[in-house]
Amino acid sequence: MFHSLRAGPSAAHGTISGVSSHYFAYLARLKYILRWGLMRNTRPENTQEHSLQVAMVAHALAVIRNRVYGGSVDPDRTALLAVFHDAEEVITGDVPTPIKYFNPKVAEAMDGIRDVARDRLLAMLPDELRGAYHDLLFPASADAAEWRLVKLADKLSAYLKCVEEAKAGNEEFARAEQVIRSDLAAIEEPEVAYFLETFAPSFQLTLDELN
Repeated sequence: MFHSLRAGPSAAHGTISGVSSHYFAYLARLKYILRWGLMRNTRPENTQEHSLQVAMVAHALAVIRNRVYGGSVDPDRTALLAVFHDAEEVITGDVPTPIKYFNPKVAEAMDGIRDVARDRLLAMLPDELRGAYHDLLFPASADAAEWRLVKLADKLSAYLKCVEEAKAGNEEFARAEQVIRSDLAAIEEPEVAYFLETFAPSFQLTLDELN
């Protein structure tokens, strides 16, 4: 099978699309982008693994909304948006929250920088694929409900990171844990409270306790 693929049209004439794309090679470097840059971490967290956790949590929030609270969001779409929600960080790096939201002008500037980085990623794709990825990097209004769950999952993921650091004896994240937990408590969407009550406590346990 592999021999036949190598001997096909792409081998004789370059790629089928006619161009070579760096898109996925760039995205693969998300594993080198470290988060929480201003904090002392017991275990570093990179953007690639963070994106996977956000996708899992966002999917769960969508399922909870539909199965428990009678919602009608698309769990698969929610998870897919979450996979790409920080893709631009492969170009911008992870900007710590205190810097990102230092004041409205900085926040606005950061939004512009992120848009430029996303545009650069899109430009790496062959023309015939670009449309399929545009709304993953720039969520459309049709994805508003799902995108909201991605943002909530992002905050939950940050909270879980704080919990894990606290479990490891790192007091560096104590204040962040308090602030994020307070923010989560103020969120009106009931699936967030459901996730916190049902799943979050287990993150404080050791492997032996989980077993």
